Amino acid sequence: MAMGWHMQAVVVAWYVYSITKDPFMLGMVGLAEAIPAIGAAMPLGFWVDKQEKTRALKIAAAMIIGSALLQAVVMQHSTLEVLGRPMVLTAIFAMVFVNGLARAIYSPSMFSVLAMVVSRDNMPQASAFGSSVWQGAMIAGPLAAGFVYGAFGVTVASATYVTLMCIGAIGVWRLSAKPAAPSLSTKNMLHDVSLGLRFIFSQRIILAALSLDLFAVLFGGAVALLPVYADTILGGGESGLGILRASSSLGSVVMMLWLSYRPLKKHAGSIMLMCVAGFGITTLFFAVSTVFWVSVALLFAMGVFDSVSVVVRHTILQLYTPEEMRGRVAAANTMFISSSNELGAVESGIAARLMGTVNSVLFGGTMTLIVVSLAWWKAKELRKMEM
Repeated sequence: MAMGWHMQAVVVAWYVYSITKDPFMLGMVGLAEAIPAIGAAMPLGFWVDKQEKTRALKIAAAMIIGSALLQAVVMQHSTLEVLGRPMVLTAIFAMVFVNGLARAIYSPSMFSVLAMVVSRDNMPQASAFGSSVWQGAMIAGPLAAGFVYGAFGVTVASATYVTLMCIGAIGVWRLSAKPAAPSLSTKNMLHDVSLGLRFIFSQRIILAALSLDLFAVLFGGAVALLPVYADTILGGGESGLGILRASSSLGSVVMMLWLSYRPLKKHAGSIMLMCVAGFGITTLFFAVSTVFWVSVALLFAMGVFDSVSVVVRHTILQLYTPEEMRGRVAAANTMFISSSNELGAVESGIAARLMGTVNSVLFGGTMTLIVVSLAWWKAKELRKMEM
């Protein structure tokens, strides 16, 4: 499922850029997914808390596959000739919107399932290993997308990622039932949703970890502009884009596998902050690089640094969240973090339109360093955290 998802992201980004040649439109792809992922996250997280988890996963999988299939049809050359570019872009953005809704169901459901099958003592290793599986899909998906798109075109590439999603859905349907946890609240949905937000804001260490990643990812959104780098700065075309997209994920997998073997215990908070700073510094170097393989190495390093933050944050959420609030807290995580990738794409697209591509990435790296400096100064609980 994840491999198809990440393959789809590369194919859609390259297709949109190929028919518009406008980095701003890459930002609009991110916005189309961020709007539902943020706006519907808390209500859908509440809904997931009340549901049998595999039922929620099946609904999300059906939405993911259905929107991907319709999107694949829209991106055919014959469809572009019949409908024209404005209608095709509108249809693509509409399907991305549906995908954002599906993600707002899928993420809290999977988050809740993990806590039902893994013991508390094994959660740090499980978080690292689960994240490394996800990152592995982020390597294979973009590489496959770049190769298949470059060799066979958008028709075969889109058919491939739809097929991968269908294979993944078989696994979803084979999961045993995971019933909803008993709720401590007996009031209405608005009250229960607000409980989730109030819990997050009452836990300073959770709020600090989420806020740090929110702003670091928001401003460090160089990945959104990789089609521009692959096309005009570094070269490589579709295949080059696949390699660039996979490089950071490869770095993440290497580090996450290491953390699954040797999980962080002492000084986890300060190590997390230093790694976010490393992410910002490598972003600055990537912005000005004009050598393809140097840029690949820098993206690999960015993935290494980012993965530490991902694992620490995910472990904090699992360890500090009560069972009956997991769906809502995971939904808030989607709002803070997962959707910040899309909002970061919007920021990058707008900044690229106003400043140019290279300057927009330099701006993002600089802002990431400012954010982590403020977090080191203000978030003492996070800086001193042990796991």
